[in-house]
Amino acid sequence: MKALVTGSGGLIGSECARLLCEEGWDVVGVDNDMRQQFFGPAGSTGAVVEDLVASLPRYRHLPLDIRRRTEVRDLFRTERPDFVIHTAAQPSHDKAASIPYVDFDVNAGGTMNLLVAARDFARDSPFCFTSTNKVYGDRPNFLPLIETEKRYDYADARAGIDESMSIDACLHSLFGASKVAADVMCQEFGRYFDMPVGVFRGGCLTGPQHSAVELHGYLAYIVLCAVTGCPYRIYGYKGKQVRDQIHCRDVARLFLEFHRNPRRGEAYNLGGGRGNSVSILETIDLLAERGYRLEYSYEPANRAGDHICYISDLTKIHSHFPKWRIEHSLPSIVDAIAAQCKRKAGARSAGAAGLSAPAGQEDLPGQANVAGGTQSD
Repeated sequence: MKALVTGSGGLIGSECARLLCEEGWDVVGVDNDMRQQFFGPAGSTGAVVEDLVASLPRYRHLPLDIRRRTEVRDLFRTERPDFVIHTAAQPSHDKAASIPYVDFDVNAGGTMNLLVAARDFARDSPFCFTSTNKVYGDRPNFLPLIETEKRYDYADARAGIDESMSIDACLHSLFGASKVAADVMCQEFGRYFDMPVGVFRGGCLTGPQHSAVELHGYLAYIVLCAVTGCPYRIYGYKGKQVRDQIHCRDVARLFLEFHRNPRRGEAYNLGGGRGNSVSILETIDLLAERGYRLEYSYEPANRAGDHICYISDLTKIHSHFPKWRIEHSLPSIVDAIAAQCKRKAGARSAGAAGLSAPAGQEDLPGQANVAGGTQSD
């Protein structure tokens, strides 16, 4: 069995490549490290790709740009994958405003290129698309909310946001709009062409290998700042904004479940659910309990279109994939990220002292991956 993973140097793509190789799949990874252009050296996926190539005999890498339609078609024509996992993206909510053409060409145009090629050369192969909760724009902010000491929450005690929420007539950010285009097109190919395409609207997707930067990768970035002593900025909502966190391995396991039991054109809200939900202030407390004091400042203006409280309702996922469960708790995710940050900081210090850093540990975390990349807050 052969899988094609776009954005294979990113958080979700690399974890999917590892899981599939462990399960005996041959994996073709696509990642051109465009993320480094967006976020600088700290955002590069190069070290992750080097590690995949070195550690996974069943992994083969191609530095292909998904915007190149002919090359994408040639790839599908040659490889005929049995499974497609599409995580490549311009992943930043904020960055998109300064690069609107690139954002749309990668997120919408690149996805279209992959869908058409899949239709023509791998029509019956399950196709997982990593969408985003930003397709809902700021509509979740209009739900009745309550404010407590450390967080905002839903006034009606709902489990979270389900897939019935409208994605129309609200403020999205350009990133959210480009992902809406890709999200709806994936649904359409599933329904119109009767293809096994699943759309997964990710909340905060994270994990210890997350290369987080200020504009993208909330949990990994705030942990990185606390561990290394870098200052952190909170943008609006008193630091009480809430997100639900899900470990990249749990995401990869769900995608594998989709391959085993595919659906056509279904959309799913994917996050850590209420049990893994946390505000920024609560995250600061969680870090303090572990001995990490975060130096932070506060900017009253929130990011345009940002969510005040977003928790994924996982009811539909559990209904369609009853064998899947979240295995990584929020505290265990924070501990794993902190341990990885310390290892990388130590490797960097060793390098500065004239010693060789272990392979893949030369840079501090930066975040997902572009035309290679996933997205998260």
